[in-house]
This record gives sequence, C-alpha cells and structure tokens, in this order.
Amino acid sequence: MTDGETQSRHRELVNIIRRHDYAYYVQAVPAVSDHEYDRLYKELIYLERRFPAYITPDSPTQRVGGLPSEGFKTVVHTLPMMSLDNTYSQDELIAFIHRVQKLLPEEELIWTVEPKVDGVAVSLRYEEGELVYGATRGDGATGDDITSNLRTLRSIPLQLDSSSVPIPRVIEVRGEVFMTRAGFLRLNNRRLDEGEEPFANPRNATAGSLKMLDPKIVAQRPLDIVIYGLGQIEAAGNSFPNKQIELLAYFQNIGFQGPAKVWTCHHAKSLGDVLNELDALRHDLDYETDGAVIKLDDISLRDRIGATAKAPRWAIAYKFAAEQAETRLKKIFIQVGRTGALTPVAELEPVLVSGSTVSRATLHNEDEIKRKDIRVGDAVVIEKAGEIIPAVVCVILEKRSRNSTAFVFPSVCPECESVAVKQESSGVIGVVWRCPNLSCPAQIRGRLEHWCSRKAMDIEGGGSALIEQLVAKALVEDVADLYSLSHEQIVSLERMADKSAENFLEGVQESQSRDLWRVLFGLGILHVGAGVAKKLARHFETIRDLMRSNVDALIALDEVGETIAHSLVNWFSKERNQMLIDRLEGLGLSMKSSLYVEDSEHPLSGCSWVLTGTLPNLSRQQATEKIEAIGGKVTGSVSKKTSFVLAGESAGSKLQKAQKLGVQIVDEAGFTALLDQNA
Repeated sequence: MTDGETQSRHRELVNIIRRHDYAYYVQAVPAVSDHEYDRLYKELIYLERRFPAYITPDSPTQRVGGLPSEGFKTVVHTLPMMSLDNTYSQDELIAFIHRVQKLLPEEELIWTVEPKVDGVAVSLRYEEGELVYGATRGDGATGDDITSNLRTLRSIPLQLDSSSVPIPRVIEVRGEVFMTRAGFLRLNNRRLDEGEEPFANPRNATAGSLKMLDPKIVAQRPLDIVIYGLGQIEAAGNSFPNKQIELLAYFQNIGFQGPAKVWTCHHAKSLGDVLNELDALRHDLDYETDGAVIKLDDISLRDRIGATAKAPRWAIAYKFAAEQAETRLKKIFIQVGRTGALTPVAELEPVLVSGSTVSRATLHNEDEIKRKDIRVGDAVVIEKAGEIIPAVVCVILEKRSRNSTAFVFPSVCPECESVAVKQESSGVIGVVWRCPNLSCPAQIRGRLEHWCSRKAMDIEGGGSALIEQLVAKALVEDVADLYSLSHEQIVSLERMADKSAENFLEGVQESQSRDLWRVLFGLGILHVGAGVAKKLARHFETIRDLMRSNVDALIALDEVGETIAHSLVNWFSKERNQMLIDRLEGLGLSMKSSLYVEDSEHPLSGCSWVLTGTLPNLSRQQATEKIEAIGGKVTGSVSKKTSFVLAGESAGSKLQKAQKLGVQIVDEAGFTALLDQNA
C-alpha cells in the first residue's frame, strides 16, 4: 500500500468510525457488531502507530487524552451562558406567558416544552466543523475548559456531519451532560464495593466526573449529553433554522442527541396538560429530570424581547416539587467500613417518603454536617436525592431546641479508638476520616463479610451474625483464617446448629476453587470492583502474574486508570498482603483465571447480552460466566444496543421488548451452539 493509499485508508476509517459512533451513541441503532467496530478501531490504532503524522484532533483515538492535566484553563464565553428563571407554580408560569405576550402584543406565540435534564450545562465550540473546545457554564461569563473530558463522550461528535445540511464556520451549541439512571446505580454499587463513599445523586456524580483531571477515568463514567441550545454562530446563511423545533432537528442532522421528547403548545391550558404528561412519564426517562423548560419557539421573537441581566425573557424552567417529609433526627452514629472510612449516619423517626419508609439517611461526611449545621434533636426535611438515596435536605431552625449543641465529629475510631486520619491524594486532603488500624474489629468484620458475599467468594452462611461472633471470639483475623476453622469452633457459637456449621464449612471449602476475579474482588483492594477484577482476570492468568505487573503496564489496560493501577501496586507491595496471598495459596485456593484470554480474541467478544427466564441446565451465574469468559458483557435491560437475548422458561417483558426491537433471541441450546460455533 502506497503512502497515499495508507493516508486515504486512515481518513476512511476515521469517517466510518465516526458514523458508527453516531449510529450507536446518538441514534441507538448500531450499524455493525461490536466485534466489527473493534476491528476497525484496532486497524485505525495500528495505522496511527505506524504513521503518527496522520493523527488528527478529530480522530476517534483522540477521545481519551494521555496524561492528566494539571488543572483547567478558563474560557470566556463569547455569548453568556445565562441561567433560567424558574418556578414551581403553574399560576406563575401563566403569568410569565402573559408577560411575554404583552411584550409581543401582535404576535401569535408558540411554545416548546422540553424535559429539564438534571445535569451539568456545557458549551461546545466548533470551527470549520471541528470541535475546538468544550467548557462548563461557570459563572455564565467564564467557565472551565474541560475539552479533554468531554471528548470521552461518544455522543459528542469531534467533527460535525455536513452531509445533509451546511455547517456554519463557527457554531457553539449548548447542552447538558448527565449520567444515566442505570449507570448511576452501577457506579454507586461499584463505589460501595470498592469501599468508597457513594455519590448523593446523578448530578453530583456528573459534576464530580467532569472535574476530574484524568480523562481516562472520566471515560469509564456513564456520561451522556443532550443538546438543546445555541451560542455564538458565524456565517450561518439565510437557511439556518429560526424555530426551536427546527433547530433541534438541525442538531440531530449534524450529529447531536436532542431531548427525549419535545412538545409544542399554543396556549396556557395546553401547557398545563403537557406538564402533567411529562410529570407522569419522566420516571421512565433514562436520566433524572426535575422539571420542564418552556421556550418561545420563534428565535427571531426571542431576539426582540432579549434578556434581563441574569436570564432570558423568552424562557422559564418549571420545576416539579420533590416529595419531601419532615421528621426528627434522633441520633447521629458513625459507621466504620472495611476500608476504615468513618461515615456519619442519621437515625430518624420513621417517615414515609416517595412510597417507602425512611428511618436512616447518610450524612456523607463531617463537612456536610457542618455546612447544613445538622444537630441531634433537630426537625429536618428529608427527601430521596435523585429519588434514590434518602438525604437530609435542611434543618428547620425555628423548631430547634435552645439546648441544642453542634455535633462534634469523633477524632478517634468508635470501634478501636485509633486516632482518625484524612488521606492526602495529589496534595489534596480528602474529606473522609478513616481509621488507620488494619486490625480494627470493624474493618476485619467488613473485610470478612465482603469476602463471603455472593458477588465475591459466595460462601453460604458467611453473613454478619456469624462473622461478628468469629471476630468477637478472636477465631479469625483475616480471610485466610476462615479456611482453618473447625466444626467444633463453629457449633460453639450462638444459633449455630450442626447443619448450619456443615453448610458454612462446605461453602468455605467450595470457595477454594473460585475464579481469580472473585478472589481479587474479595480481597477488597481499594478501587477494585467486580468489573475491574474481571478485566484484570482477562489479562492475567494467575495472581502472581498480576503481582509482577507495574503501574505503566496496568494503566495500558482498558478501564484501568492511574488511580486503580497505583492502588493495586501499593496493595501488593505490602508484606502483610503478600503473606496473605501466600497463606491462601497454601490453603488450596486456585488463584487462576478462567477468563484469561490470550492475544487471539473470541469473535463474540464485546457483544452485549441480556438474560431472562429460567434456563434448563445453566444457572444465571453460570451463563454470565460463560459470556464474560469470551469477552462479552451482561446487562440488565434490553435496548437497541443489545446483541443477544438468552431466554429461558417464563421469560417476560424483556423477551417481548427484544422481539419488538428485532434483537436476536437464543435459547440455551442455541447459546451453547453459538459459543461452540465461534470457538
């Protein structure tokens, strides 16, 4: 292949992959299999490694930056990113409509209604169709340049599509970055598994992700974007859209994802009906929405009435009232996790919120308690933050007792009385107090319970009641001690009959043959959740291979960023942990990976599967392990992105949705044949 042919092939690959990204991430209609996509992507990487001069800023390989930046530069917005006035009252909304009508007395007004995405507002600037930078709203006049992080979102085109409509020389689009509901739950579950504090709500998780200095970590977060507005534009021409509805269609034509649904209304009464409709369906959207944005459809009319110093006169946000409840905070107690984190928890008088009774709420950390001035005995307002996690919104100060005193966060661990410390990372002191004593009973209990959990070593009977007694009687100090316990020691504990003791010891024995990823996850290494453990087990055949690896080699792996790499190397470097691995191997644990895949990749690697119903021979866990062993992934819901649905007896709505979307459906026999055929 000549240099000219090679360069032509590179440009062809860039364009092909860009089209596939748009089909997959924006339209949700994948045009090729994940395997074919990966093949094209690898070919592009190969060409760019051989010919670095071919690399262009809009290449798909440039979505994830290399080294983290030292901080964010400031961007001055060419046109201000104004906030919207908002209201919770339909009467105030009608008054807003009347105000605009007075400003435009001769005009027939048409309004658009879009779901108000609860995310982080950003502006994307394109010049000659190429993404130049992306920035946060900031103070409206200036924001942070977070281009490296935004480039990791595959729903943001690096080059605008000019195949069907002309592209202005300069165009700025405004939108909202958000985290999907399902992605938020997965992220929080992973953080809990890794011993980290969960995010309070999807918006906080999104904001925290965009502020990270390492784009490789941002790329692992389930972020997406909706584009709904326009900033600066140059050389647009007379044909550029002049209506909001037309503008949203234009955005879609050039490569963006718009709001999930848009309504048009001609009068106030229809606005009320639409808001009720949105309120009913917003829980089915894949992102949190806390209301609606009502805009004047005609953009030229917007220009005529302009804006105040703070907000446009032609738009308003109508916000749905969050369901809240008042209750009394009875006590603040400190939980000590397996990583030593000291987490304050509010014990409440039980109260009904969003359909469930809440008696506890996390207070997150000491700073949160101080910021809200939360005290024992206070009357507090509770809501489910993001309708997921119970949270204390505020204190009702007028109901506070005169004898009330500020809560003093303990300086020592409540379990072992070790002096609590705050960890430092990259010169920044964290907000979480931790117990540094690895022999703290609470940490020992946490590590043991985690090891025995279903997601880890899956040891029957190894719950909190048994673990608490084992630790209290000093029968175990670490997970290796579980494999030396006798029947007599177990039956001597309270509420442990012969059969219960036998079941537990059989579970311990069976766990010796568990796969390497379960061991890695069960060890409770900071930042190493089940997903990361499986990724490592695909690249390392034994735990010794992993222990010999270094930070650079680990960072080179997909989904393993610098934080995880340093955590792994640091954990395995400690003599205490090396001795634990030696003991576990000596006690008969296999420490080998069945997920290990050599350089040759399975043809079905990367395919997305959904399991539904009861299979005749395989358990759901066994089927999942077979899929993951070939590099596939199992998800919980059917979408256009699903490659296969494995259906058994009594398959329900997932099967029906797969049939409706045309997703390939296989039974257990077909599943086995498919794996054998592609082996």
